[in-house]
Amino acid sequence: MVSKRQVVARQQSQELEARSSQVQGRAKQRNQQILDVTNTLLEQVGLDDLSTALIAKEVGISVGALYHYYPNKYAILYAIGKQWLDEIERALLDMVQWDIESTPLEILVDAMLARNLKVYQRQRAVLALVQAMFSVPELRELDQQHDAMVISYMAELFKRMGIKRRINERERLARLYLECSHAAFLVVVNQKGERAKRTLADTKLMLCALLKAHLSE
Repeated sequence: MVSKRQVVARQQSQELEARSSQVQGRAKQRNQQILDVTNTLLEQVGLDDLSTALIAKEVGISVGALYHYYPNKYAILYAIGKQWLDEIERALLDMVQWDIESTPLEILVDAMLARNLKVYQRQRAVLALVQAMFSVPELRELDQQHDAMVISYMAELFKRMGIKRRINERERLARLYLECSHAAFLVVVNQKGERAKRTLADTKLMLCALLKAHLSE
C-alpha cells in the first residue's frame, strides 16, 4: 500500500521534473535566439565589428547573461558552424540513399549540386562564416571537419558511380569536386536570377567533364 508520504514525494518529484523541463526549454530557445541574432549581425556588420556586447544588446540580455551560454563570440560562431556542418551531413546522407548506380551522370551531378546548394542558401552570412572558419584559429577545426566529411562521402559516392580507382585517388577527385562546388556555391548565393543559373550550369559542366573522364578509364 502506498503511503501518503510516498504520494506527496512522487508529486513533488513530478513538479520538479516539469519545472526542470520548462527551464531547459527556455534555455534552448534563448540559445537558438543567440545563434539567430549572431547570424543576422554577422551578415550586417561583419566579423570584425561583431562583439558580445552587440550580440547581448540585440538579444535583449546582459553581457553577463550571454556568458552563461558562450564565453566569447568565437564560441557562438563555432556553434553556428557546427549546425551548418550538421546540415551538410544531412544533405550527404540524403545523397547516400539515392540510386547512385543507375542514375545518369548529368542528372546525378545536377541533383547533388542542387541538394548541397540549398544548405548554403539557408545559412545566413554563409560567406562570412566560411571565411571565419578558415581564418580564425578557434574555428579552423570546423573547416577541417567540413573538408574531411565531404571528401569521405564523395569518395564513396564516386565508387558507387563506377569510378574504380584506389581510395587515395578517389579522395583526390573528391577534394577537387569539393573545392570547385564550394567556391561556386559561395558565388551563386550572392547572385540572382539568370546569372546564378549560368554559374551553376557552368559548374555542373566542369564537374561532369571531370567525372566522365574518370568513368571512361
